[in-house]
Amino acid sequence: MNWKRMLYILFVVAVAAISGLSGVLVGGVTVYSTLRKTGGAAPPAPVGAQATIPAAQLQVNSTDVETAITQAVEKVGPAVVTVVGVIPGEVTFFGRTADKQVSGSGVIISMEGYIVTNNHVVEDTREVSVILADGTQLPAKVINTDPFADLAVLKAEGRMPAVASFGNSDALKPGETVIAIGSPLGEFKNTVTVGVVSATGRTLDTGRGYQMEDLIQTDAAINQGNSGGPLVNLNGEIIGINTLIVRGGYGTAVAEGLGFAIPANTVRLISQQIIEKGYFARPYLGIRWQAIYPALARRYNLDAEWGAYVSDVLPDTPADKAGLQHGDIIVRIGDQTIDEKHSFVNTLFTYQPGETVEIEVVRGGKRVTLSVTLGEARLR
Repeated sequence: MNWKRMLYILFVVAVAAISGLSGVLVGGVTVYSTLRKTGGAAPPAPVGAQATIPAAQLQVNSTDVETAITQAVEKVGPAVVTVVGVIPGEVTFFGRTADKQVSGSGVIISMEGYIVTNNHVVEDTREVSVILADGTQLPAKVINTDPFADLAVLKAEGRMPAVASFGNSDALKPGETVIAIGSPLGEFKNTVTVGVVSATGRTLDTGRGYQMEDLIQTDAAINQGNSGGPLVNLNGEIIGINTLIVRGGYGTAVAEGLGFAIPANTVRLISQQIIEKGYFARPYLGIRWQAIYPALARRYNLDAEWGAYVSDVLPDTPADKAGLQHGDIIVRIGDQTIDEKHSFVNTLFTYQPGETVEIEVVRGGKRVTLSVTLGEARLR
C-alpha cells in the first residue's frame, strides 16, 4: 500500500475519534446543565415520546368511581326497605271489591325504627308493613304525613339492620354522581341505578292547586315502586327521596331519564318535626277556595286573572277573625303577588304558623288589605 494512502487513512480515523469524544463531552455538559436547572430531575421527554403522568396529578378515574359507588351501596343498602300497604276495597252496588295491595320504597333514618317514604305510597292504606333487605317483614304504622311535600314517616317494630344518614342537599351541583336504591314494581328489591344530578331547584305542577318546589332532577333510572327510596351521593348519604318520574313531554313527545327527588334538607326538617311532635305544622287560614287563572276569570267575568277565590270562610278561624268574606279573591300574600309562577298554597307556605301577614283581596272590584295571624294546620 502506498505510504501516502496509509497516512490519509490514519488521519481520517484520528479525526473521527476526536469528533466522537468531543460529542460525548458536549452531550455530558448539556445533560449536566439541564440537571442543574431542573434540580436533578430528568430532562423533558422528546416530542412524540409517551409521557408518564405522576400519580399525584391523577384525579378520579373510573375504578375510583366504581369503588365509591359500591361502597355507598354497601353502606346505605341495608337501610332501604320495601313498603307494602293495603287499601280497603270499596263498597259498590254489586258488593265490596277486593282489597288492593300497593308498594313503594323507604329508608330507615333511626334505630328506633323511623322510616321515611312518600305520602302517596301509604295514602289511604289501612295497614302497612316493611320488608327489609334480607327479606324480613316487619309490621309498621304511619306516624304522620305531609301531602304537600309528598312525605310520610313510618315506625316499624323490630330490630333495625342499619340507618342511613342525611347529606346536605343545598351543596348539590349538576353533574354530580348519584345513586337511586329502591324496589321497582315491588318485585326487584334493593335495585341500584346510577346517574347524575341533572338539575336542582326544579318546580312541577301537581294539578292540585299547588306546586312541588326545589326538586332535584336526576337521570338515574326511577320506576314505579322506587317512590320513597333514597337518592344518595358517593359518600353514602341521603341527598333526596325519590318521588316521581315524567314519562311524557308535550304533544306526542316521550321523555326518558326525568326523575325527581325531594331534597334531603326538606326531608330532614319535616321528618324530624313529625317524629318530635307527631305532625308537621303548615300555616292555616281557614277557608275553602278555588284557584283563579285567566281562562276561568274570563269565563266568569272576575276582577282578577290570578288568585284564590274564597268560596267559604270557616267560623272562628284566622280568616274569619281577619275579616275575609265569601267572594273575596286573594291576590297577594305579604310581598308576593299570586301569579302563574306563585300559587296561593306555595305562597302561603312561605310563612310559619303564628306569623302576622298582610293579605290583599279583590272585593267588589276594589282592592282591600287585611292583616291575618296565621294558625297552625295539623295535617292528618
